[in-house]
Amino acid sequence: MKLKNKLLTLVATALCAALPMTLAHAQGFPNKAVRIVVPYATGGGSDILARQIGAGLQPVWGQGVVVDNKAGASGNIGSQEVVRAPADGYTLLLQNSTMVTNLGVNGKLPYDPGKDLTPIMLLGITPIALVAHPSAKVNNVKELIAAAKAKPDAFNYGSCGIGTPQHFVMELLKQETGTAAAHVGYKGCAPAVTDVLGGQIQLAIVSANLVAPYAKNGQLKVLGVSTKQRYALLPNTSTFEEQGVKPFDFSIWYALMGPAKMPPELVSKITADVTKVLADPRVQENLSTAGVVPYKGNDEDLAKLIKADAKRYTDLAKSANIKAE
Repeated sequence: MKLKNKLLTLVATALCAALPMTLAHAQGFPNKAVRIVVPYATGGGSDILARQIGAGLQPVWGQGVVVDNKAGASGNIGSQEVVRAPADGYTLLLQNSTMVTNLGVNGKLPYDPGKDLTPIMLLGITPIALVAHPSAKVNNVKELIAAAKAKPDAFNYGSCGIGTPQHFVMELLKQETGTAAAHVGYKGCAPAVTDVLGGQIQLAIVSANLVAPYAKNGQLKVLGVSTKQRYALLPNTSTFEEQGVKPFDFSIWYALMGPAKMPPELVSKITADVTKVLADPRVQENLSTAGVVPYKGNDEDLAKLIKADAKRYTDLAKSANIKAE
């Protein structure tokens, strides 16, 4: 009994000693440069967000913040690098919803998002837009549904690639409305936009920020957007839900994550500091121009979103027969 009590005392003492050390680490963080890994190429929404946040954090932290683009394998290469890093906050990951669509298509990833990464916070979203060439005789989703039902083989659509969030959204829209349209998968959103502008395809489902300029000058017709709320860059475009497709709320989301088992106090500090950066009017203006809508969400919100989206994309991949290339 004496030995047992002694062991319990030692464990309790160790835990008590670890707590102030954890708090002290969070309070003294960072004391060297921090790296934000973006597992995609430069110029995309994740990259833009990372650079805006990194630039804003440098004066707050008094340390350098380096954005490191580690593209490849649909985001898996950069993500795995963060998974293998120490959980000390000095290596962070700026991921997006492609992570869970990849999981839906492939059934698994080289890492487990729920176990191998620490959710920190949601950062922002970008709606997905369905657009048509001006020659298409449809002006909104309702008209498209009617036309597609009248002539089931009349339409094709381009997406940003097989298994991308855009592809999933269009397949869900088809399921919900009972319409048909042949899929043409591109290697990225930009070539899909180029081909719908040129009339090679009638429709395209892409990130909404990419098509806003073309909608303003009449080069494309935007039939609807995928989020529950209207998009600031396309204020006159109705959502799918407003046009009778209910419930419908899909977007490309962006999130900050870290290696597994990051201390909660460190997560809270990073969240508080990033929240300050995102509240800066100049940052908000820059993100709005880039088509990213800032989003307030903590680690629990992000964990729930990843779990929910992993299920709904996995279910949709099965029902729509979406398979990896």
